[in-house]
Amino acid sequence: MISIQGVTKTYGRKVAVDNLSLEIASGEFFAVLGPNGAGKTTTIKMLAGLLRPNSGKLLVGGVDVQTDPIGAKKVSAYVPDQPFLYDKLSGIEFMNFIADLYGVDGAGRDKEIDRLVELFGMKDFVRELTEAYSHGMKQRLVLAATLLHKPKVIMVDEPLVGLDPHTARLVKQVFREQAQGGTSIFMSTHVLSVAEDFADRIGIMLQGKIVALGKMDDLRRQAQLEGKLEDVFFKITEGAVNPYE
Repeated sequence: MISIQGVTKTYGRKVAVDNLSLEIASGEFFAVLGPNGAGKTTTIKMLAGLLRPNSGKLLVGGVDVQTDPIGAKKVSAYVPDQPFLYDKLSGIEFMNFIADLYGVDGAGRDKEIDRLVELFGMKDFVRELTEAYSHGMKQRLVLAATLLHKPKVIMVDEPLVGLDPHTARLVKQVFREQAQGGTSIFMSTHVLSVAEDFADRIGIMLQGKIVALGKMDDLRRQAQLEGKLEDVFFKITEGAVNPYE
C-alpha cells in the first residue's frame, strides 16, 4: 500500500533521506522512530506530495506520488505535527470544507460528520471559530477530518502532541481500528510506548537511513538484548552523530 523505492532527498549538501527503500502492506500500522534530523518528517512530506525527492519513486495506495499527485492525495491523508486550520471557519464548516475537497457527497455525509464529531468529543466547540481552539482541540478536528474520505493510507507526524491523556488514548484506538479495517498507517513519533504497544512493525531511522526494521522481537535480536523498546532504541542508536553538530 506504501512503496518507497530508492528515494533520496537532499538540501544542499545535507542528505536528509539516503536511498531509502521500504514497503508497508495494506492494514499495517508502521511506526518510524529516530532523533531529530533523522529524516522522518522529510519522508512523510514526500509521501504526502509536499516535497519532491531528488531520485527514487514513491507509491501511495498504488498511485505514483510524483506522476499523479492528485490521485495519490485522493486515496491518502496527511496529519502534520502542527495542525493548520482556517481561523474564520468553525469546526463544522472546516469538516464540510474538507468533505467538499474530497468529493464526499450523498445522504451519509452529514451522518458521518456527526459520527466523527461525537467520536472525537467535539460537540461542545465544533460550531465555534477555530481561532479560539486550543492546540488539542485543533488536533482533534484535524484527525476527525482526516477520516472523512476513508483514506487507504494515513501519514501522521507526531499525532499525540498537545493531546490530553483521554484524547491520546482515543487517537491510538482509532488508528488501530483503521489499520484493522485495511488502512495503512505510517506514523512518526517520539513516544516510544505508542510504537511498542500499537505498531505492527517499527523502523529506526538515522541519518536518512533505516538502520533497524521489524517487530519488537526482530529489534531485540538486532540490539542483542531483551527489554522494552526504549532500551532497544538507545542501544541501536548509541554513538549516532548528533544532527546539530
